[in-house]
Amino acid sequence: MLTKRLIACFDIINGMVTKAVRFQDNINIAPAEELAGTMYDVQIDELIFYDITASAEKRRIDIETVKKVARRVFIPFTVGGGIKNLEDMYEALKAGAEKISIDSMAVRNPKIISDGARAFGSQCIVLSTQVKMSKQMPSGYEVYIDGARVATGMDAIEWIKRAQELGAGEICLNSIDNDGTLSGYDLELMKLAEAAVSVPLIASGGAGTPEHLKELFTDTDAQAAIISSMLYSPRMAKNYTVNELKKYMMQNGINARPLK
Repeated sequence: MLTKRLIACFDIINGMVTKAVRFQDNINIAPAEELAGTMYDVQIDELIFYDITASAEKRRIDIETVKKVARRVFIPFTVGGGIKNLEDMYEALKAGAEKISIDSMAVRNPKIISDGARAFGSQCIVLSTQVKMSKQMPSGYEVYIDGARVATGMDAIEWIKRAQELGAGEICLNSIDNDGTLSGYDLELMKLAEAAVSVPLIASGGAGTPEHLKELFTDTDAQAAIISSMLYSPRMAKNYTVNELKKYMMQNGINARPLK
């Protein structure tokens, strides 16, 4: 049985981790390196870091914050935001990242996926895509870019199929409709995705209770779940520890990575 992963996702603005609801009304949580150290100490499985304003501001990823975070964690660490070419990927990897997440730039220039896969290996390239329900799309979901601000007119499921063909080794699907709502993951989205691609899938957007993890890992083939709000959002009535979540998973027959 494959081990299911729990991932903390940092939305970064000016070196600070922020939290939002449906990509709006961000509030600051903590400096990225401090929260990264805390997440490492409590044995989160992985960390994803998004410089969420880099693409909209047309600048490179905040490399200095990447370096600060990398010095505090020794677990798989993915970074994204403002990655425009192989040089940007190389700089992020040199700064301490293990994997590169591409989102808006992949839509604008899909060749960056295949270029990155050839240069660094498919296992290094994660397609992150922000999707929203749309009756206009064949699958019922549309791709958005630039921090979920801009609709693309692209069908989400067709896009992830193409990304896999181009060499993406993992896909993170973030539901804009569910993001920050604490109402649970979009299970229908994940089921459509798993029927379309064979690479590992990360579910993002909506986690609010341990039961949401049970639903995700029982009803879909998702390999990993982003659980940021559950861990440290001030909007939560109760924050959970990684230990609590992993114990709950194992009690419900879900294979979680054991705590050391």
